[in-house]
Amino acid sequence: MARKRRKKRKRDSERIILRTGEALVEAEPSWSAAEPEVVIGELDGPVGHAVATLLGDQIKGHSRVFAILNCDVQVRPVTLMVSKVTVNNTKYTNILMGTVQAAIANGVLDAVRGGDIPEDKVNDLGIIVSVWLDPSVVEEKIDFKILFETHRAATAKAIHKAMNHEPGIDWLLKNQDKITHCFHQMALDGTV
Repeated sequence: MARKRRKKRKRDSERIILRTGEALVEAEPSWSAAEPEVVIGELDGPVGHAVATLLGDQIKGHSRVFAILNCDVQVRPVTLMVSKVTVNNTKYTNILMGTVQAAIANGVLDAVRGGDIPEDKVNDLGIIVSVWLDPSVVEEKIDFKILFETHRAATAKAIHKAMNHEPGIDWLLKNQDKITHCFHQMALDGTV
């Protein structure tokens, strides 16, 4: 799916030390939920150090891999995926390291094409994506197109929010009392 390119902004050459963002995108099936958390920053700073450390310090059940379009086609900025769920099932691994990995790679490129990540910085930045893939994908009949699109959109959205400091503090302070965490609300309702 081709995205429109945008014009360069003044911030394109500014140093990006460390930015954070998160997003939630889901379709109708509950297994489709994508909830990435991202950290973005210069490779010669704390994010680059974290990328190198995480890649070199693999942990069983939480492998760290680069986001790729396909084998032998890594995206820029370098993007490291880390699973939020302990991976101990071959089917789950294949979905995570297939559909979701490709979706994240495409979401990163969408963020570059959309102007959230400056093109002149793609070789200088690193991204760490903490990935949520619902464990029920191993038991449900999955529509892989839906799964791909939710993870792609969520990745681009999380990057957009990180690069634009969203939500801003003014919005957060104004809306703090209007927002209840969904799982906290479920606990209050006695449905957890």
